Amino acid sequence: MALRFEVLGRFNRARAAQLTLPHFVSQTPLFMPVGTQGTIKGLTNDQLEEIGCQIILGNTYHLALRPTSELIDELGGLHKFMNWPRALLTDSGGFQMVSLLHLADITEKGVTFQSPVDGKPMLLTPEESIQIQNRIGADIIMALDDVVRTTITGPRIEEAMYRTLRWIDRCIAAHKRPNEQNLFGIIQGGLDPVLRDICVRGLVERNLPGYAIGGLAGGEDKDSFWRVVAQCTAALPEDKPRYVMGVGYPLDIVVCSALGADMYDCVYPTRTARFGTALVPEGVLKLKHRAMATDTRPIDPSCNCMVCKKYSRAYIHCLVTKDAMGSQLLSYHNLFYMMKLSSDLHSSIVQGRFPEFVCKFLQKMFPEGDVPEWVCNAMEVAGIDISLCCSPFSSSPEYRNSEIPTDF
Repeated sequence: MALRFEVLGRFNRARAAQLTLPHFVSQTPLFMPVGTQGTIKGLTNDQLEEIGCQIILGNTYHLALRPTSELIDELGGLHKFMNWPRALLTDSGGFQMVSLLHLADITEKGVTFQSPVDGKPMLLTPEESIQIQNRIGADIIMALDDVVRTTITGPRIEEAMYRTLRWIDRCIAAHKRPNEQNLFGIIQGGLDPVLRDICVRGLVERNLPGYAIGGLAGGEDKDSFWRVVAQCTAALPEDKPRYVMGVGYPLDIVVCSALGADMYDCVYPTRTARFGTALVPEGVLKLKHRAMATDTRPIDPSCNCMVCKKYSRAYIHCLVTKDAMGSQLLSYHNLFYMMKLSSDLHSSIVQGRFPEFVCKFLQKMFPEGDVPEWVCNAMEVAGIDISLCCSPFSSSPEYRNSEIPTDF
């Protein structure tokens, strides 16, 4: 095991910790931006360090296609290749089972993809996924799991969960660098509490360095989403990091942190930036709107990032429809927002003021008190009193995990 996880503070289920990895000492809760092929679109590594990025996520499937894991290994590993001194996490390629399903054939042996580069079949087995990740050299590597969307029901969910458990043993056996890289297992089981429980117990028995909650953020209703997170975090070891995969909405991160999760990743902050949308305490701000054309205020007057200090909404509005600089500036701001949110979560838990932080966060996002019912239910389970933030009969519509929660 090549990590140390030390809990520094708690509030009920929420915890703030120090996660020591081979390349960096991180503070949790933390958000990881997605750099699929070793880069965060539009930002330099110096800028990522400047805003407090601790871990970057790369994708095994894409890196194996280009530039290839062999070349990365030959050039000294991904840290050296992309000149990133802090921590890295590589996904296994399993998510492509969902996102590229029309190109994939899933069997017990592994996943056969039709290469988008040359059309040739590419077999990704648990062993091959780990071998590729060993060559890439990330601090945290993910086991190959059988991913299905949570909106699917029936025997396929059970099949994927049991296959994920069988594959973890193959991943463990194939892992040749356990003293340098940390292999995390991924909990599957859809929205079925029984299947999730079987998977959690099976993975915990393997005594892995950390555990991820997979198969969420794929369009399921929010009430099901938080209940799966709550169930899994309650059953996972206290002394190991817990990673909710694919979660990037600020509201979801606050809720999951209250329920005891530690790590998150998502393309959302940078992808939404490329569509001209900024993250702000009130929700989101769409810079393409005509009203922005003459607005001389910064994106967020309370934000200390370089973009908010130097540029107006009007200027960015002018850029977002015509110039790549617009998406670059918004990506910088959005990732700054996410890093600040992570830092604030950590410090509020350590300093014993987490409930106050949560209430302030919700009051800004829902000034009318219309906090969604699923958030109220989740916070009740987490032991956080948010009654001062909520109207007596909240009628705020529930949104799904494929939608943007708030807009103004």
